[in-house]
Amino acid sequence: MTATKPQTEFVKAISRLDATALVVGSMIGSGIFIVSAEILREVRSPGLLLVVWGVSGIVTLMGALTYGELAAMFPRAGGQYVYLREGISPLFGYLYGWTLFVVIQTGTIAAVAVAFARFTAVFWPALSPDVFFGTTLHFPNPIGDIAVGLSPQRILAVLSVALLTWINVRGVRTAAIIQTTLTAVKTGALALLILLGLTIGRHPEALAANFGANFWATGGVAVGIGMIGGAMVGSLFSMDAWNNVGFAGSELKNAERDLPVAMGAGVLIVTVLYVLANVAYLNVLPASAIASAPQDRVGTAALQAILGEPGLKLMAGAIMISTFGCNNGLILSGARVYYAMARDDLFFESAGALHPRYKTPTVALVVQAVWTSVLCLSGTYTQLLNFVIFAALVFYGLTAVGLFALRVKRPSALRPVRAPGYPWLPALYVVATAAIAVDLLTQDATRTYSFLGLGLVVLGVPVYFGWRALVRRAGPAA
Repeated sequence: MTATKPQTEFVKAISRLDATALVVGSMIGSGIFIVSAEILREVRSPGLLLVVWGVSGIVTLMGALTYGELAAMFPRAGGQYVYLREGISPLFGYLYGWTLFVVIQTGTIAAVAVAFARFTAVFWPALSPDVFFGTTLHFPNPIGDIAVGLSPQRILAVLSVALLTWINVRGVRTAAIIQTTLTAVKTGALALLILLGLTIGRHPEALAANFGANFWATGGVAVGIGMIGGAMVGSLFSMDAWNNVGFAGSELKNAERDLPVAMGAGVLIVTVLYVLANVAYLNVLPASAIASAPQDRVGTAALQAILGEPGLKLMAGAIMISTFGCNNGLILSGARVYYAMARDDLFFESAGALHPRYKTPTVALVVQAVWTSVLCLSGTYTQLLNFVIFAALVFYGLTAVGLFALRVKRPSALRPVRAPGYPWLPALYVVATAAIAVDLLTQDATRTYSFLGLGLVVLGVPVYFGWRALVRRAGPAA
């Protein structure tokens, strides 16, 4: 860090409840209401649908419990970027920050923004996904054709990102209040969907089709186990972003204690809700209806089946709130990583300064919004999440490896919280993430996206050394 950089401080405005709401709110976005359709088309079995969601939840919970120790050791802006920098090396920290900016965080924000616009179209059908200005790029399968350009839905997605970025520039207190409020609303809406699906929404046709002889429609778990990893792309994406609360570690009131609790409790809450939501879907709709839901909007299809047309509108409104709140948390968190990178001379220097009045990383927020908007105009929801998940898995596993390295390199370091079940639980998490990543590289449906994601990570290596050379050549700022 150059000596001339201003020493600024974040506002410590995030409580334990706010932090937990940030975890839950960043996780519950659009995925739970959409991706079950794609998963069911992959596994073709109600039983395996529940297995996919259950395994995804267990793996994610293991990650949250593993990360608690790292979060308590390094409770400052940057989160996982700092954990990798300190645990393995500055290069690995940079590769994570680079990939986070290029695709993981910005791609997730873009996918959720597109989903927000998709559900808004329930109220305003004129918000079409059809591109009216642009061109179609042709790629080999499984990527296929990508229509790049403007559509009413994509324009709304970009506008939603711009609005939330402006809110986050105005201060973390306002963003935290909005996050906690919207999280309460959307968690309540998801709980209501579950309650209705498990009680008055139970449909005899759906129960007979899903929980009878067709429960293991592919011939049993043994037959379907090979496809589970590929099918987990959607469910893991829906459970992603639980680590984002660590990015804002400098703004928690008692980060050493609150970060591990927020991660663990938040992931557990969401996992239970997600599994129950899929049980509710299977109670209400036959598997064939879930797999063929219009635009994959399973959540709205389920509530429409229970309450009719009012249910469709009610669920669409709830999902709009859900996606909007999800992106508020993602936008708040992501910019803190680019801020931390800039303080290490690994991102644009201006991104390492805070707004003089609001104490927010304004430039980092704006740069993030600009690149996210480009992604909104260049891909569909499914294509974006396919690019995201492999790269995210790689760094989740590597960060857990960093935990082992820190136990060796810094045995006497202060650890306010220790990973439960060490070394077995963290080791199992490393094995699980590695196994899923390898599976994604071998499955036909995900291989191309996964290799592209790996290529983006590797591309960061020359960028890292090139950036460092430029910084050294430029010398200290005047």
